[in-house]
Amino acid sequence: MNQPIVLKQLRAEWISAEKFQPFGQLITPTEDGKPYDETDARLNLQNGTPRFYIMRLHKRGRRFHKITRHSLCTQCLGSLEGKDWFMAVAPPSEASEPDIEKIAAFHIPGNCFIKLEVGTWHAGPYFDHEVVDFYNLELSDTNEIDHFTYNFLDSNNLEFEIL
Repeated sequence: MNQPIVLKQLRAEWISAEKFQPFGQLITPTEDGKPYDETDARLNLQNGTPRFYIMRLHKRGRRFHKITRHSLCTQCLGSLEGKDWFMAVAPPSEASEPDIEKIAAFHIPGNCFIKLEVGTWHAGPYFDHEVVDFYNLELSDTNEIDHFTYNFLDSNNLEFEIL
């Protein structure tokens, strides 16, 4: 007999550089001409050809049961048109599964972007809008050769919902 699916709710925190630091960087607007410093995205794109593109996502909601990590590059994501969104993350690792107790959810405004550290587990972007366009910086073959996904539904009979 099948067990009922367990729904774990994650309360999203408004993102801040300090809260997001274990997972990557929050990049916010700065004045033009500012010299490079620790507030700029520290990218790792040396393992292939960088790919910078706009992806269109439809009606994503806030539930998930899969989480992914990339071990060859950093990844940057941000929404266009000022639309806010959500992301669930777990600390970077090369383990075959993330630490469920360390999964965090963030509410991200549309005037910034995030840089995920190499190996950071992530689920999203999620949102309540009908359609959101996101810019995405990763490697050209990230989704073919550097895309490890863990399925909580198959392995733990678990689904998450971001509140």
